[in-house]
Amino acid sequence: MSTLVVVHCGFGGSWEWTAVANRHDARGHDVFTPTLTGMGERAHLASPDVTLATHVEDIVAVVEMEDLHDVILCGHSYRGVPVIGAADCVAERMRLLIYIDALVPRDGESAAPRSPTRCPT
Repeated sequence: MSTLVVVHCGFGGSWEWTAVANRHDARGHDVFTPTLTGMGERAHLASPDVTLATHVEDIVAVVEMEDLHDVILCGHSYRGVPVIGAADCVAERMRLLIYIDALVPRDGESAAPRSPTRCPT
């Protein structure tokens, strides 16, 4: 079976993917739908310090803390950007990267040029 990490759109949260997660869970897949810092039920954490790098770290943390391998990582809308950064940080754990109607910058481009996307240490 597959391990999926599905990341919500720009101002949403994990609930956006509950129905999809339930259908995949019922078929035996492991599905994780994190809500990123400052969004949805985590809106109370919003601040000017929350950047693209924060969202990359959020996604990487799910993969590492859940000890996920052979991951299918999906990014919806704006989240195409941080999933690229996260996939790069945990490349050895990745199987596939899927963009769902997502923003996908070309190599060398950035959606947020003043926001570094370094991998968390």
